[in-house]
Amino acid sequence: MAIDNDDTRRNNPSDERVNLDPAPAMAKGVADEKTTLRRILAECRSGLPAARAARMSALVQSNLIETPGYADATCVVLYAAKDHEVATELIFEHAIASGRRVFYPRIVPGTPHLDLVRVQALAELPPGEFGIREPTGAEIARDADLKRALICVPGVAFGPAGQRLGRGGGYYDRLIATLAPQTVTAGLAYSFQLLDRLPEAPSDRRLGLIVTESAVRGAAGSSPAAGARMDSGG
Repeated sequence: MAIDNDDTRRNNPSDERVNLDPAPAMAKGVADEKTTLRRILAECRSGLPAARAARMSALVQSNLIETPGYADATCVVLYAAKDHEVATELIFEHAIASGRRVFYPRIVPGTPHLDLVRVQALAELPPGEFGIREPTGAEIARDADLKRALICVPGVAFGPAGQRLGRGGGYYDRLIATLAPQTVTAGLAYSFQLLDRLPEAPSDRRLGLIVTESAVRGAAGSSPAAGARMDSGG
């Protein structure tokens, strides 16, 4: 008969029962996997010839403009692309011409949060923190402004159910966590950035749409863009 008591365990250290919390190891695994994916995909994106990146960016932006989420939006939140991210200038021009208000993110000094600042001309976007162009204006979006907004989000990689791997600072995850449920979020990507699986942490936030040069993926069941193939979210 096996005896399981304190004396037996003290005499057999190799049989000690250890209660280990797997969470720290799992978190480290997710962080390491994200770091590897960021490095590989950022290198792929940076290696795109400028002319090809411009052509694909134009297609992505055209597809985004054709979505119902854009058609219904009264204001649009864009980002200033860097390192061959999908550009947003064509969306900006269309939004301004159609009477929509446009906002860009600006890091709140000394915090991990973003303000969304109205921009009426691209000249209002000088280089800011981390070399990313940031708005200089004083008009900051209110919660009411964002109820019928389309939020365009950059990323290094995206998943089929709206998962997103960002630049690593967590700024957009914190922003998305504060948005009203009806606010549309869209990741702009090249097709090679859309992966079958992405590592996720509890603080990561998913997007409603993923828009590439060839398709609009509705992670939350959105409608297809004209001329683009529509994939259902997984």
